[in-house]
Amino acid sequence: MGELNLYGVYVPILLIQSILAYVLLKIVRRATNRLIDQGWIAGPGIFNLCLYIVLLFLVHWLFILCAI
Repeated sequence: MGELNLYGVYVPILLIQSILAYVLLKIVRRATNRLIDQGWIAGPGIFNLCLYIVLLFLVHWLFILCAI
């Protein structure tokens, strides 16, 4: 997708997407922490990593839809 020029500094679009996905992960983790504490989710580290990858994919998909 390229990069964005912010006052002479080139910022990759993927960096913006990954930061946005991380913010969404922080919001979603508030709900999933309750499930982790109750024992419904085994392996919370892997679960959070997979959740971040899914959110990154969704944010990337939304950026592509907005560009069309």
